[in-house]
Amino acid sequence: MSDLPGAALPASYFWQVFALLRRSAVQLVRPPQAPSRGAAARRLMKQALLLAGVGAAVIVVLMLTFDAIEIGMMPKRGTASLWPVRILTDFGKVAHVLGLLAAALIAIGLVVPLLRNRARLRLMRFGTDVQYFFLAVLIPVLMAELIKWVVGRARPFVGGEADPSNFAPFNGTEAYSSLPSTHTVTGFALAFAVAAVWPKTRVLMAVYALAIAASRLVLLAHHPSDVVAGGLLGVIGAMAVRYWFAARQLGFVIRDDGEIVPR
Repeated sequence: MSDLPGAALPASYFWQVFALLRRSAVQLVRPPQAPSRGAAARRLMKQALLLAGVGAAVIVVLMLTFDAIEIGMMPKRGTASLWPVRILTDFGKVAHVLGLLAAALIAIGLVVPLLRNRARLRLMRFGTDVQYFFLAVLIPVLMAELIKWVVGRARPFVGGEADPSNFAPFNGTEAYSSLPSTHTVTGFALAFAVAAVWPKTRVLMAVYALAIAASRLVLLAHHPSDVVAGGLLGVIGAMAVRYWFAARQLGFVIRDDGEIVPR
């Protein structure tokens, strides 16, 4: 690379950027290599089934007992004093979260070829973490969009009443896309992913996820059961993506008992 100010980057730089992108893509789709991936898969299946079973029971109970009551406890939609909650809820907006993570990935890809030795390795490892964060949010969000379309649950007060049993499957409109809450999927998926990589952030990320979930209820954007479903889907999705990375020895290590820990 030339030392002259304003000099154009050599062709080798752009080739390195392309090679880095290609390497990242190949690593994600290569066959699993971790020796204990079978134990990790069984562990993941047990955890996911337990979460799904308990979560499904809670969702049904909320639908039958508490959803309508909770809606009546919230402030009226559009209340001026809720502006801080409206700001807070945007921190769980999927476009904002994925956009920020995508920008970070692009920046890392452009900077890595300019570095050498340890600095280069550290940034590449961080890039793998960010790649995990991105996919840990994207995958469950895509699943949520499919579920929303199939289930077609009405948002609070659609039709004029707080009716938790208002469903129009395959409706495909915003009014009938309440279950699950995408903001909550995003918040819980990101919280799990960050805590999985940096365990010391668990409390902070749990507060973040719960705050996003609560904001959706206060703003009357969702029923309590929608939020529980979103949190459940976000966590299970992020767990599945973590296993995918760990099985390919990317960012995580699988212990002999199947536990996945950060590398």
